[in-house]
Amino acid sequence: MDSMQATVNGQDADLSGVTSHTNALDWLRARGLTGCKEGCAEGECGACAVMVARPDGSGGTLWTSINACLIPAATLDGQEVVTSEGLDRDGRLHPVQAEMAQRGGSQCGYCTPGFVCSMAAEFYRPGRAEGGDRGAGDHEHGPNGFDLHALSGNLCRCTGYRPIRDAAYALGSPADDDALAARAAAPAPAPVATRLAGPDGEFVRPTSFSACLDLLAERDDALLVAGSTDWGVDANLKATRVPLLVAVDRLDDLRQVEETDEAWTLGAALTLSEIERALGGRIPLLAQMLPQFASRLIRNGATIGGNLGTGSPIGDTPPALLALEAVLVLASRDGEREVPLAEYFTGYRTHVRRKDELIKAIRIPKPLAGTTAFHKIAKRRFDDISSVAVGFALDIDGGVVRRARIGLGGVAATPIRAYDTERALEGRSWTRETVVGAARVMAAEGTPMDDHRASSRYRAAMLGTALRKLYADAASAEEESA
Repeated sequence: MDSMQATVNGQDADLSGVTSHTNALDWLRARGLTGCKEGCAEGECGACAVMVARPDGSGGTLWTSINACLIPAATLDGQEVVTSEGLDRDGRLHPVQAEMAQRGGSQCGYCTPGFVCSMAAEFYRPGRAEGGDRGAGDHEHGPNGFDLHALSGNLCRCTGYRPIRDAAYALGSPADDDALAARAAAPAPAPVATRLAGPDGEFVRPTSFSACLDLLAERDDALLVAGSTDWGVDANLKATRVPLLVAVDRLDDLRQVEETDEAWTLGAALTLSEIERALGGRIPLLAQMLPQFASRLIRNGATIGGNLGTGSPIGDTPPALLALEAVLVLASRDGEREVPLAEYFTGYRTHVRRKDELIKAIRIPKPLAGTTAFHKIAKRRFDDISSVAVGFALDIDGGVVRRARIGLGGVAATPIRAYDTERALEGRSWTRETVVGAARVMAAEGTPMDDHRASSRYRAAMLGTALRKLYADAASAEEESA
Protein backbone atom coordinates (compact mmCIF):
# COMPACT_ATOMS: atom_id res chain seq x y z
CA MET A 1 0.00 0.00 0.00
CA ASP A 2 1.33 3.42 -0.96
CA SER A 3 1.65 6.20 1.61
CA MET A 4 -1.64 8.06 2.03
CA GLN A 5 -2.25 11.41 3.66
CA ALA A 6 -4.68 14.30 3.67
CA THR A 7 -4.51 17.91 4.81
CA VAL A 8 -6.85 18.47 7.77
CA ASN A 9 -7.28 21.96 9.19
CA GLY A 10 -4.06 23.01 7.48
CA GLN A 11 -1.96 20.13 8.87
CA ASP A 12 -0.75 16.91 7.24
CA ALA A 13 -2.70 13.90 8.47
CA ASP A 14 -1.64 10.31 7.96
CA LEU A 15 -4.30 8.01 6.55
CA SER A 16 -2.35 4.88 7.43
CA GLY A 17 -4.46 2.26 9.13
CA VAL A 18 -7.76 3.07 7.46
CA THR A 19 -9.58 0.25 5.78
CA SER A 20 -11.47 0.42 2.51
CA HIS A 21 -14.71 0.76 4.48
CA THR A 22 -13.58 3.25 7.14
CA ASN A 23 -15.63 6.38 6.65
CA ALA A 24 -14.18 9.86 6.95
CA LEU A 25 -16.20 10.65 10.07
CA ASP A 26 -14.76 7.73 12.04
CA TRP A 27 -11.24 8.57 10.88
CA LEU A 28 -11.57 12.22 11.90
CA ARG A 29 -13.01 11.35 15.30
CA ALA A 30 -10.22 8.83 15.88
CA ARG A 31 -7.81 11.74 15.39
CA GLY A 32 -9.53 13.63 18.20
CA LEU A 33 -11.62 15.87 15.93
CA THR A 34 -14.88 15.09 17.67
CA GLY A 35 -16.74 18.21 16.61
CA CYS A 36 -18.38 16.30 13.76
CA LYS A 37 -20.84 13.79 15.13
CA GLU A 38 -22.72 10.71 13.98
CA GLY A 39 -26.41 11.43 14.23
CA CYS A 40 -28.08 9.27 11.59
CA ALA A 41 -25.20 7.60 9.68
CA GLU A 42 -27.11 8.09 6.42
CA GLY A 43 -26.48 11.70 5.43
CA GLU A 44 -29.79 13.08 6.63
CA CYS A 45 -28.99 15.04 9.79
CA GLY A 46 -25.82 16.93 8.86
CA ALA A 47 -24.16 16.53 12.26
CA CYS A 48 -21.12 15.10 10.48
CA ALA A 49 -20.70 17.96 7.97
CA VAL A 50 -17.18 19.07 7.04
CA MET A 51 -15.76 21.24 4.27
CA VAL A 52 -13.56 19.91 1.47
CA ALA A 53 -11.61 21.79 -1.20
CA ARG A 54 -13.17 21.18 -4.62
CA PRO A 55 -12.38 22.71 -8.04
CA ASP A 56 -14.54 25.75 -8.76
CA GLY A 57 -14.36 25.31 -12.54
CA SER A 58 -12.25 28.45 -12.99
CA GLY A 59 -8.90 27.30 -11.63
CA GLY A 60 -9.67 28.08 -7.99
CA THR A 61 -11.11 26.29 -4.99
CA LEU A 62 -14.70 26.06 -3.86
CA TRP A 63 -15.13 25.20 -0.19
CA THR A 64 -17.82 22.52 -0.30
CA SER A 65 -19.78 20.99 2.57
CA ILE A 66 -20.33 17.22 2.55
CA ASN A 67 -21.39 14.43 4.90
CA ALA A 68 -18.27 12.87 6.39
CA CYS A 69 -20.24 9.80 7.51
CA LEU A 70 -20.80 8.65 3.92
CA ILE A 71 -17.49 8.92 2.10
CA PRO A 72 -14.67 6.39 2.52
CA ALA A 73 -11.74 7.99 4.33
CA ALA A 74 -9.51 6.78 1.50
CA THR A 75 -11.18 9.26 -0.86
CA LEU A 76 -9.46 12.03 1.12
CA ASP A 77 -6.00 10.89 0.02
CA GLY A 78 -4.25 14.01 -1.27
CA GLN A 79 -7.25 16.21 -0.47
CA GLU A 80 -7.94 19.07 1.97
CA VAL A 81 -10.53 18.96 4.75
CA VAL A 82 -11.67 21.57 7.26
CA THR A 83 -13.68 20.58 10.31
CA SER A 84 -15.41 22.88 12.77
CA GLU A 85 -12.23 22.88 14.88
CA GLY A 86 -10.26 24.23 11.90
CA LEU A 87 -12.42 27.31 11.50
CA ASP A 88 -11.13 28.79 14.77
CA ARG A 89 -7.73 30.22 13.85
CA ASP A 90 -5.33 32.10 16.13
CA GLY A 91 -7.71 31.85 19.07
CA ARG A 92 -10.45 33.84 17.34
CA LEU A 93 -13.92 32.57 16.61
CA HIS A 94 -14.78 32.29 12.93
CA PRO A 95 -17.50 34.79 11.91
CA VAL A 96 -19.99 31.91 11.57
CA GLN A 97 -19.16 30.62 15.05
CA ALA A 98 -19.38 34.12 16.51
CA GLU A 99 -22.81 34.81 15.00
CA MET A 100 -24.13 31.41 16.11
CA ALA A 101 -23.00 32.12 19.68
CA GLN A 102 -24.24 35.70 19.76
CA ARG A 103 -27.70 34.93 18.36
CA GLY A 104 -28.43 31.77 20.35
CA GLY A 105 -28.03 29.38 17.45
CA SER A 106 -26.80 26.56 19.67
CA GLN A 107 -28.46 24.81 22.59
CA CYS A 108 -27.44 21.21 23.21
CA GLY A 109 -24.62 21.72 20.70
CA TYR A 110 -24.76 18.29 19.08
CA CYS A 111 -25.79 19.58 15.66
CA THR A 112 -23.92 22.88 15.90
CA PRO A 113 -20.54 21.90 14.34
CA GLY A 114 -22.32 20.52 11.29
CA PHE A 115 -24.40 23.66 10.92
CA VAL A 116 -21.26 25.76 11.28
CA CYS A 117 -19.45 23.88 8.49
CA SER A 118 -22.43 24.11 6.12
CA MET A 119 -22.80 27.80 6.93
CA ALA A 120 -19.09 28.40 6.42
CA ALA A 121 -19.20 26.83 2.95
CA GLU A 122 -22.02 29.21 2.04
CA PHE A 123 -20.13 32.09 3.71
CA TYR A 124 -17.30 31.57 1.21
CA ARG A 125 -19.52 31.01 -1.84
CA PRO A 126 -18.34 33.31 -4.65
CA GLY A 127 -20.75 36.20 -5.15
CA ARG A 128 -22.76 35.47 -2.03
CA ALA A 129 -21.75 38.59 -0.13
CA GLU A 130 -22.70 40.79 -3.08
CA GLY A 131 -26.32 39.71 -2.72
CA GLY A 132 -26.16 36.27 -4.26
CA ASP A 133 -26.81 35.16 -7.81
CA ARG A 134 -30.60 35.35 -7.51
CA GLY A 135 -33.41 35.76 -5.04
CA ALA A 136 -31.61 37.81 -2.38
CA GLY A 137 -34.10 38.90 0.26
CA ASP A 138 -36.83 36.36 -0.60
CA HIS A 139 -38.02 33.72 1.87
CA GLU A 140 -35.10 31.40 1.03
CA HIS A 141 -32.33 34.02 0.78
CA GLY A 142 -31.08 36.61 3.22
CA PRO A 143 -30.36 40.24 2.40
CA ASN A 144 -26.69 39.21 2.47
CA GLY A 145 -27.29 36.64 -0.28
CA PHE A 146 -27.16 33.67 2.11
CA ASP A 147 -29.01 30.74 0.51
CA LEU A 148 -30.95 28.77 3.12
CA HIS A 149 -30.71 25.70 0.90
CA ALA A 150 -27.15 25.50 2.20
CA LEU A 151 -28.66 24.30 5.52
CA SER A 152 -31.34 22.00 4.08
CA GLY A 153 -29.35 18.93 5.12
CA ASN A 154 -28.74 20.05 8.72
CA LEU A 155 -31.33 19.16 11.34
CA CYS A 156 -31.71 20.60 14.84
CA ARG A 157 -34.18 19.57 17.55
CA CYS A 158 -33.56 22.44 19.99
CA THR A 159 -33.42 25.91 18.50
CA GLY A 160 -36.46 26.06 16.25
CA TYR A 161 -34.08 27.21 13.48
CA ARG A 162 -34.85 30.94 13.67
CA PRO A 163 -31.69 31.82 15.66
CA ILE A 164 -29.65 29.82 13.15
CA ARG A 165 -31.26 31.66 10.26
CA ASP A 166 -30.64 34.96 12.04
CA ALA A 167 -26.97 34.06 12.41
CA ALA A 168 -26.76 33.15 8.71
CA TYR A 169 -28.39 36.40 7.62
CA ALA A 170 -26.05 38.47 9.83
CA LEU A 171 -22.89 37.27 8.10
CA GLY A 172 -20.89 39.86 6.21
CA SER A 173 -17.99 39.35 3.81
CA PRO A 174 -14.81 37.43 4.64
CA ALA A 175 -12.12 39.67 6.10
CA ASP A 176 -9.11 40.63 4.00
CA ASP A 177 -6.89 38.38 6.13
CA ASP A 178 -9.26 35.38 6.09
CA ALA A 179 -7.02 32.37 5.41
CA LEU A 180 -9.75 30.17 3.95
CA ALA A 181 -10.91 32.92 1.58
CA ALA A 182 -7.32 33.40 0.45
CA ARG A 183 -6.94 29.65 -0.04
CA ALA A 184 -9.93 29.67 -2.41
CA ALA A 185 -7.96 31.71 -4.93
CA ALA A 186 -5.51 28.83 -5.45
CA PRO A 187 -6.29 25.59 -7.31
CA ALA A 188 -7.95 22.72 -5.49
CA PRO A 189 -5.87 19.58 -4.88
CA ALA A 190 -5.62 17.31 -7.88
CA PRO A 191 -6.81 13.71 -7.51
CA VAL A 192 -4.07 11.23 -6.67
CA ALA A 193 -3.86 7.57 -7.55
CA THR A 194 -4.81 5.56 -4.48
CA ARG A 195 -4.63 1.85 -3.82
CA LEU A 196 -5.54 0.38 -0.47
CA ALA A 197 -5.79 -3.32 0.34
CA GLY A 198 -6.73 -5.02 3.58
CA PRO A 199 -8.66 -7.89 5.11
CA ASP A 200 -12.03 -6.22 4.51
CA GLY A 201 -11.40 -5.37 0.86
CA GLU A 202 -9.66 -3.03 -1.55
CA PHE A 203 -10.08 0.62 -2.47
CA VAL A 204 -8.71 1.97 -5.75
CA ARG A 205 -8.74 5.43 -7.31
CA PRO A 206 -7.60 4.75 -10.88
CA THR A 207 -5.01 6.97 -12.54
CA SER A 208 -7.06 7.37 -15.72
CA PHE A 209 -10.34 6.54 -17.40
CA SER A 210 -8.74 3.75 -19.43
CA ALA A 211 -7.22 2.27 -16.27
CA CYS A 212 -10.68 2.32 -14.70
CA LEU A 213 -12.20 0.46 -17.67
CA ASP A 214 -9.37 -2.09 -17.54
CA LEU A 215 -10.07 -2.66 -13.86
CA LEU A 216 -13.78 -3.21 -14.52
CA ALA A 217 -12.95 -5.67 -17.29
CA GLU A 218 -10.65 -7.63 -14.99
CA ARG A 219 -12.71 -7.54 -11.79
CA ASP A 220 -16.43 -8.33 -11.92
CA ASP A 221 -16.64 -7.82 -8.14
CA ALA A 222 -15.88 -4.09 -8.35
CA LEU A 223 -18.35 -1.52 -7.01
CA LEU A 224 -18.16 2.01 -8.42
CA VAL A 225 -18.43 4.88 -5.94
CA ALA A 226 -18.45 8.63 -6.43
CA GLY A 227 -20.20 10.62 -3.71
CA SER A 228 -21.03 7.38 -1.84
CA THR A 229 -24.41 8.85 -0.84
CA ASP A 230 -26.07 5.49 -1.54
CA TRP A 231 -23.26 3.05 -0.83
CA GLY A 232 -22.26 4.85 2.35
CA VAL A 233 -25.69 4.20 3.86
CA ASP A 234 -25.41 0.46 3.19
CA ALA A 235 -21.91 0.38 4.62
CA ASN A 236 -22.99 2.20 7.79
CA LEU A 237 -26.42 0.77 8.53
CA LYS A 238 -26.18 -2.70 7.01
CA ALA A 239 -22.44 -3.26 7.51
CA THR A 240 -22.29 -4.20 3.82
CA ARG A 241 -18.80 -4.98 2.56
CA VAL A 242 -17.55 -5.56 -0.98
CA PRO A 243 -14.22 -6.90 -2.26
CA LEU A 244 -13.35 -3.80 -4.31
CA LEU A 245 -14.41 -0.15 -4.26
CA VAL A 246 -13.43 1.91 -7.30
CA ALA A 247 -13.63 5.70 -6.95
CA VAL A 248 -14.60 7.42 -10.21
CA ASP A 249 -15.64 10.86 -8.93
CA ARG A 250 -12.54 12.72 -10.15
CA LEU A 251 -12.05 11.15 -13.60
CA ASP A 252 -12.02 13.99 -16.13
CA ASP A 253 -13.69 11.87 -18.82
CA LEU A 254 -16.76 11.63 -16.57
CA ARG A 255 -16.88 15.31 -15.64
CA GLN A 256 -17.57 17.14 -18.91
CA VAL A 257 -20.49 19.44 -19.75
CA GLU A 258 -21.09 19.94 -23.45
CA GLU A 259 -23.81 21.76 -25.35
CA THR A 260 -24.37 21.38 -29.09
CA ASP A 261 -27.26 22.23 -31.38
CA GLU A 262 -28.47 18.65 -30.97
CA ALA A 263 -28.07 17.89 -27.26
CA TRP A 264 -26.73 18.59 -23.80
CA THR A 265 -24.19 16.03 -22.56
CA LEU A 266 -23.56 15.79 -18.82
CA GLY A 267 -20.68 13.75 -17.43
CA ALA A 268 -21.84 11.02 -15.07
CA ALA A 269 -19.42 11.97 -12.26
CA LEU A 270 -20.63 15.56 -12.04
CA THR A 271 -22.28 16.21 -8.71
CA LEU A 272 -25.82 17.52 -8.76
CA SER A 273 -24.60 20.83 -7.33
CA GLU A 274 -22.04 21.12 -10.13
CA ILE A 275 -24.72 20.43 -12.73
CA GLU A 276 -26.97 23.05 -11.16
CA ARG A 277 -24.20 25.65 -11.38
CA ALA A 278 -23.06 24.66 -14.87
CA LEU A 279 -26.53 24.71 -16.42
CA GLY A 280 -27.70 27.90 -14.75
CA GLY A 281 -31.35 27.04 -15.38
CA ARG A 282 -30.93 26.35 -19.10
CA ILE A 283 -32.71 22.99 -18.74
CA PRO A 284 -35.79 24.21 -16.85
CA LEU A 285 -37.04 20.75 -15.84
CA LEU A 286 -33.73 19.95 -14.13
CA ALA A 287 -33.71 23.42 -12.59
CA GLN A 288 -37.02 22.54 -10.91
CA MET A 289 -35.93 19.07 -9.83
CA LEU A 290 -32.45 19.72 -8.43
CA PRO A 291 -33.38 21.97 -5.46
CA GLN A 292 -35.84 19.29 -4.34
CA PHE A 293 -33.27 16.47 -4.49
CA ALA A 294 -32.38 15.56 -0.88
CA SER A 295 -30.27 18.42 0.52
CA ARG A 296 -27.36 20.61 -0.48
CA LEU A 297 -25.02 18.40 1.56
CA ILE A 298 -26.13 15.38 -0.44
CA ARG A 299 -26.17 17.21 -3.79
CA ASN A 300 -22.58 18.29 -3.13
CA GLY A 301 -21.56 14.63 -3.18
CA ALA A 302 -24.21 12.73 -5.14
CA THR A 303 -23.56 12.37 -8.87
CA ILE A 304 -26.09 12.15 -11.67
CA GLY A 305 -24.56 8.89 -12.90
CA GLY A 306 -24.64 7.43 -9.41
CA ASN A 307 -28.32 8.22 -8.95
CA LEU A 308 -29.10 6.35 -12.16
CA GLY A 309 -26.58 3.60 -11.58
CA THR A 310 -28.16 2.43 -8.33
CA GLY A 311 -31.34 1.54 -10.23
CA SER A 312 -33.51 2.80 -7.38
CA PRO A 313 -37.20 3.27 -8.25
CA ILE A 314 -37.42 6.33 -5.98
CA GLY A 315 -34.50 8.39 -7.24
CA ASP A 316 -35.49 11.90 -8.28
CA THR A 317 -33.39 12.25 -11.42
CA PRO A 318 -34.95 9.38 -13.44
CA PRO A 319 -38.51 10.81 -13.71
CA ALA A 320 -37.13 14.14 -14.94
CA LEU A 321 -34.65 12.52 -17.32
CA LEU A 322 -37.29 10.12 -18.66
CA ALA A 323 -39.48 13.11 -19.51
CA LEU A 324 -36.48 14.67 -21.27
CA GLU A 325 -35.92 11.42 -23.25
CA ALA A 326 -32.37 11.16 -21.93
CA VAL A 327 -29.92 8.66 -23.37
CA LEU A 328 -27.14 7.01 -21.36
CA VAL A 329 -23.65 6.64 -22.78
CA LEU A 330 -22.25 3.35 -21.45
CA ALA A 331 -18.51 2.74 -21.76
CA SER A 332 -16.31 -0.34 -21.43
CA ARG A 333 -12.90 -1.40 -22.67
CA ASP A 334 -14.67 -2.57 -25.84
CA GLY A 335 -16.08 0.86 -26.64
CA GLU A 336 -19.21 2.91 -26.06
CA ARG A 337 -22.90 2.36 -26.67
CA GLU A 338 -25.99 4.47 -26.15
CA VAL A 339 -29.11 3.25 -24.34
CA PRO A 340 -32.30 5.30 -23.97
CA LEU A 341 -33.04 5.72 -20.28
CA ALA A 342 -36.54 4.33 -20.88
CA GLU A 343 -34.85 1.03 -21.86
CA TYR A 344 -32.16 1.02 -19.17
CA PHE A 345 -34.06 -0.33 -16.14
CA THR A 346 -35.08 -4.00 -16.23
CA GLY A 347 -36.39 -4.59 -12.70
CA TYR A 348 -35.94 -3.56 -9.09
CA ARG A 349 -32.38 -2.16 -8.96
CA THR A 350 -31.46 -4.05 -12.13
CA HIS A 351 -30.51 -2.68 -15.54
CA VAL A 352 -28.92 -3.47 -18.88
CA ARG A 353 -25.47 -2.17 -17.92
CA ARG A 354 -22.89 -4.95 -17.88
CA LYS A 355 -20.44 -5.40 -15.01
CA ASP A 356 -17.56 -4.23 -17.20
CA GLU A 357 -19.41 -1.02 -18.13
CA LEU A 358 -19.96 2.30 -16.43
CA ILE A 359 -22.22 5.24 -17.17
CA LYS A 360 -19.99 7.78 -18.89
CA ALA A 361 -22.52 10.50 -19.64
CA ILE A 362 -26.19 11.43 -19.88
CA ARG A 363 -27.31 12.98 -23.16
CA ILE A 364 -30.43 15.16 -23.29
CA PRO A 365 -31.67 15.82 -26.83
CA LYS A 366 -32.81 19.18 -28.13
CA PRO A 367 -35.07 20.99 -28.65
CA LEU A 368 -36.36 21.01 -25.09
CA ALA A 369 -40.10 20.88 -24.48
CA GLY A 370 -41.87 24.18 -23.95
CA THR A 371 -43.95 23.16 -20.92
CA THR A 372 -42.10 21.33 -18.15
CA ALA A 373 -42.60 20.64 -14.46
CA PHE A 374 -41.32 18.41 -11.70
CA HIS A 375 -43.70 17.35 -8.94
CA LYS A 376 -42.28 15.69 -5.84
CA ILE A 377 -44.66 14.36 -3.22
CA ALA A 378 -42.92 13.78 0.11
CA LYS A 379 -43.52 14.35 3.81
CA ARG A 380 -40.97 17.17 3.94
CA ARG A 381 -40.31 19.88 1.41
CA PHE A 382 -36.57 19.19 1.38
CA ASP A 383 -34.21 16.47 2.59
CA ASP A 384 -36.72 13.68 2.04
CA ILE A 385 -37.37 10.71 -0.22
CA SER A 386 -40.20 10.90 -2.72
CA SER A 387 -43.37 8.95 -2.26
CA VAL A 388 -44.18 9.89 -5.86
CA ALA A 389 -42.16 11.93 -8.34
CA VAL A 390 -43.38 13.11 -11.74
CA GLY A 391 -41.49 14.76 -14.57
CA PHE A 392 -43.50 16.51 -17.31
CA ALA A 393 -42.28 17.67 -20.73
CA LEU A 394 -45.03 18.78 -23.10
CA ASP A 395 -45.02 20.65 -26.40
CA ILE A 396 -48.27 22.58 -26.81
CA ASP A 397 -48.80 24.45 -30.06
CA GLY A 398 -51.95 26.28 -31.06
CA GLY A 399 -53.74 24.89 -28.02
CA VAL A 400 -52.98 21.28 -29.02
CA VAL A 401 -50.63 18.84 -27.26
CA ARG A 402 -48.25 17.92 -30.04
CA ARG A 403 -45.90 15.85 -27.88
CA ALA A 404 -46.04 14.57 -24.31
CA ARG A 405 -43.35 12.84 -22.28
CA ILE A 406 -44.00 11.94 -18.63
CA GLY A 407 -41.62 10.16 -16.25
CA LEU A 408 -42.74 8.56 -13.00
CA GLY A 409 -40.88 7.47 -9.88
CA GLY A 410 -42.04 5.64 -6.78
CA VAL A 411 -44.99 3.88 -8.43
CA ALA A 412 -43.36 0.70 -9.79
CA ALA A 413 -40.31 -1.52 -9.36
CA THR A 414 -38.45 0.84 -11.70
CA PRO A 415 -38.82 4.44 -12.85
CA ILE A 416 -41.23 4.33 -15.80
CA ARG A 417 -42.67 6.37 -18.63
CA ALA A 418 -46.41 7.07 -18.42
CA TYR A 419 -47.02 5.87 -21.96
CA ASP A 420 -50.80 5.52 -21.66
CA THR A 421 -51.13 9.05 -20.33
CA GLU A 422 -48.88 10.40 -23.08
CA ARG A 423 -51.14 8.79 -25.69
CA ALA A 424 -54.22 10.20 -23.96
CA LEU A 425 -52.78 13.71 -24.36
CA GLU A 426 -51.05 13.77 -27.74
CA GLY A 427 -53.05 15.23 -30.60
CA ARG A 428 -55.77 16.56 -28.30
CA SER A 429 -56.65 20.07 -27.29
CA TRP A 430 -54.99 21.33 -24.11
CA THR A 431 -58.27 21.79 -22.27
CA ARG A 432 -59.64 20.93 -18.88
CA GLU A 433 -61.72 18.15 -20.42
CA THR A 434 -58.65 16.54 -22.00
CA VAL A 435 -56.64 16.89 -18.81
CA VAL A 436 -59.35 15.38 -16.59
CA GLY A 437 -59.62 12.37 -18.89
CA ALA A 438 -55.84 11.92 -19.09
CA ALA A 439 -55.57 12.32 -15.31
CA ARG A 440 -57.85 9.30 -14.85
CA VAL A 441 -55.50 7.33 -17.08
CA MET A 442 -52.48 8.54 -15.18
CA ALA A 443 -53.95 7.45 -11.83
CA ALA A 444 -53.75 3.87 -13.09
CA GLU A 445 -50.13 4.02 -14.30
CA GLY A 446 -47.59 1.80 -12.58
CA THR A 447 -48.18 -0.66 -9.77
CA PRO A 448 -48.12 1.47 -6.63
CA MET A 449 -47.43 -0.38 -3.38
CA ASP A 450 -48.13 0.19 0.29
CA ASP A 451 -45.09 1.04 2.39
CA HIS A 452 -44.06 3.34 5.25
CA ARG A 453 -43.92 6.36 2.95
CA ALA A 454 -47.38 6.11 1.42
CA SER A 455 -50.21 3.73 0.60
CA SER A 456 -50.90 2.52 -2.93
CA ARG A 457 -54.20 4.38 -2.82
CA TYR A 458 -52.46 7.62 -1.89
CA ARG A 459 -49.87 7.19 -4.64
CA ALA A 460 -52.59 6.61 -7.23
CA ALA A 461 -54.41 9.71 -6.00
CA MET A 462 -51.25 11.79 -6.32
CA LEU A 463 -50.72 10.56 -9.87
CA GLY A 464 -54.28 11.56 -10.71
CA THR A 465 -53.75 14.99 -9.21
CA ALA A 466 -50.38 15.78 -10.80
CA LEU A 467 -51.63 16.42 -14.32
CA ARG A 468 -54.49 18.58 -13.12
CA LYS A 469 -52.01 20.61 -11.08
CA LEU A 470 -49.81 21.06 -14.15
CA TYR A 471 -52.80 22.37 -16.10
CA ALA A 472 -53.85 24.73 -13.31
CA ASP A 473 -50.31 26.08 -12.89
CA ALA A 474 -50.00 26.65 -16.64
CA ALA A 475 -53.32 28.49 -16.72
CA SER A 476 -52.26 30.69 -13.82
CA ALA A 477 -48.98 31.51 -15.53
CA GLU A 478 -50.84 32.53 -18.70
CA GLU A 479 -53.15 34.79 -16.71
CA GLU A 480 -50.21 36.49 -14.98
CA SER A 481 -48.44 37.13 -18.29
CA ALA A 482 -51.59 38.40 -20.04
